Amino acid sequence: MSAVVETPQTHDCRVAFAEELIALAEQDPRIVAVCNDSVGSSNLTAFRERFPERLINVGIAEQDMVGVGAGLALSGYVPFVCAAAPFLTGRALEQIKADVAYSQAPVVLCGMSPGLAYGELGPTHHSIEDLAWLRAVAGLGIVVPADPAQTREAVRWAASAAVPVFLRIGRFKVPAVTPPGQSFQFGVAQELRDGDAVTLVATGSMVSRALQAAEILAGEGIGARVVNMSTIAPLDEEAVRRAVLQTRGIVTVEEATITGGLGAAVGEINLRQPRPVPMRMLGSPREFAPTGDTAFLLEHFGLTAEGIAAAGRELA
Repeated sequence: MSAVVETPQTHDCRVAFAEELIALAEQDPRIVAVCNDSVGSSNLTAFRERFPERLINVGIAEQDMVGVGAGLALSGYVPFVCAAAPFLTGRALEQIKADVAYSQAPVVLCGMSPGLAYGELGPTHHSIEDLAWLRAVAGLGIVVPADPAQTREAVRWAASAAVPVFLRIGRFKVPAVTPPGQSFQFGVAQELRDGDAVTLVATGSMVSRALQAAEILAGEGIGARVVNMSTIAPLDEEAVRRAVLQTRGIVTVEEATITGGLGAAVGEINLRQPRPVPMRMLGSPREFAPTGDTAFLLEHFGLTAEGIAAAGRELA
């Protein structure tokens, strides 16, 4: 009789984000939310009901939204600027650069439903370039939580850090991956599984799939290390150096374009080492995606446990 494989319970990180934001706002009157006519899609409905005077809806005006957030931050407030990730980062990139990062205004930029989350709405709504765009902006932290627990901790950290930061809050549901007792640390990766053959460096929604891939490889006698790279900028260089020294190759996995994102960041560190190791970068190639739902698109680009395992197998 074959074993029954249980499907792990999955969770919406946007729910964890909204609940934590309300809990923090209960304690800190400086916390406000700013959005672009996206109360529902940013999961701010409950926040608006609890704090109607602390939600600023600028309408469909993303540049103004970021500018308002910067002004609030420089006036002593703690603004969480929330919008669908493609419109926050694409339409307001100049304001993110000049008003927030260059001015070092401690704004928490919240990119909701990033990557391929909007599926059938097509490339205009896919946010696969955001990590590449924002990595190029000096003075801006980039955090991509992997599950609800890490989302809550990242929100708490961002509220008190007093630095400009971009939080990438995923839309499609993911299982819990954060081990008990491990807390989020800005700029520090979490090693979720040890292995000496290949290292799987994943971020956000892809961390759980990397863990599944490691299970597949373990069944073949291949030890795969799994690293949750929750901070993209600044990247944990020491975690990458350990992977280079202790394993035979690195696979990076991101729900984003491989042009300039996590894979590129890891590759830059790898190439600076005395003996770089082979790499495979999994994500969206430099092309617009076909029409289809999120599950189809992830399958199309090989962002599945099987696709990750195949890349790891090549390097082991």
